[in-house]
Amino acid sequence: MTGFGERLTAAFAQHGPLCVGIDPHAHLLAEWGLDASGAGLREFGLRVVDAAAGRVGIVKPQVAFFERFGSAGFAALEDVLAAARAAGLVVIADAKRGDIGSTMDGYAEAWLAEGSPLEADAVTVSPYLGPESLRGTLTLAARGGKGVFVLAATSNPEAAALQTAQTTDVAAADGETVAARVARDIAWVNGSTAFAGGLGPVGLVVGATVDRLEFGLTDELLRGAPILAPGFGAQGAEPADLPELFGAVAPNVVASESRSILSAGPDGLAMRIEERAALYRGESHG
Repeated sequence: MTGFGERLTAAFAQHGPLCVGIDPHAHLLAEWGLDASGAGLREFGLRVVDAAAGRVGIVKPQVAFFERFGSAGFAALEDVLAAARAAGLVVIADAKRGDIGSTMDGYAEAWLAEGSPLEADAVTVSPYLGPESLRGTLTLAARGGKGVFVLAATSNPEAAALQTAQTTDVAAADGETVAARVARDIAWVNGSTAFAGGLGPVGLVVGATVDRLEFGLTDELLRGAPILAPGFGAQGAEPADLPELFGAVAPNVVASESRSILSAGPDGLAMRIEERAALYRGESHG
């Protein structure tokens, strides 16, 4: 079984770090001439998959935009996830699930279990019911060759007060931030000898528009962890910023862009993806 970290590394090597978001905002459906319906969502998602395949290695459907249409939206999402995985893309379901006990195990089975209708290669999760609440999910991912991205230092400004707050746990080092505590508490999975020397299955969400060091996320804490970095493109960070923003862990970064690419519309989508992907690879696009 090829692990998630290995598949992600292969995608980086072949296509670079760009991840194309599949975010069917209402205004984009209208601009693309698609109905605000399950059928419109499906068409939107499949068009993005077709344009991304062979041009990038990673896509990230935003689950909320499908979920708001109920069963029709989930049916569309199932088709988009299956098509993306069949096209050889690494698929990150941006679901941000977080709960405790058997409820969290149910979410993990939904997004990561082999054969699930919503099966993806990785899922985003929230640790704010306590990182230990994710243990079952992280274990399932590691054993099944899947990935998990845990929210740590997100790109939305209102999260900074929580994520930079100091922990009061007496077991924690003096001055440890909540974000750093999250990173430390999930590091046990990637520390397994099975993943030594490469990327492990458990990563962190670290926004490209935040100063990760202010959140306590040092190179040492991030070592071996894939990093999902929203904030590139429309939110302000540019491909040329990636090495400076992430330093020694820059090779681990999945650079996520959505609006900056999807705004090109269905006719310009493939060209926009090629242009942005080339920038991350340090190439000029002719």
